[in-house]
Amino acid sequence: MSESRPPLPPFTAETAAQKARMAEDAWNSRDPARVALAYTTDSRWRNRAEFLQGRDAIQAFLTRKWSRELDYRLIKEVWAFHGNRIAVRFAYEWHDDSGSWFRSYGNENWEFDEHGLMRLRIASINDLPIAEADRKYHWPLGRRPDDHPTLSALGL
Repeated sequence: MSESRPPLPPFTAETAAQKARMAEDAWNSRDPARVALAYTTDSRWRNRAEFLQGRDAIQAFLTRKWSRELDYRLIKEVWAFHGNRIAVRFAYEWHDDSGSWFRSYGNENWEFDEHGLMRLRIASINDLPIAEADRKYHWPLGRRPDDHPTLSALGL
């Protein structure tokens, strides 16, 4: 029996937004094992200049990521969707172990299998150093509150 991760393609505006929020919530948990379960066992990734394949590689990557990117908070927003593909834009804030803050901006292209698992993720990301006073994400670590402004509402 195959794993299933609804909503399933083909996506509508509503289900694409639901899929993006589910991904955002999982990433804000900063739990590499939980996040990796949303991907096919042979999922392929390009993250910046790093190329990964498979859940084990994804989980190892995320473990490294969140050991460097501290107090990570993320917002995703659907840019476009069609069939089994969704494009999102995102921004996340984090600091390094010296206390320097960053806002990382990016775009992701996602492709899903028929069971709703992501089989391809292509991410382009840029990091912008910010002053701690310029942070816009102040919710407690974990899921972004439903009433927190979106990327568009924040002007990002």
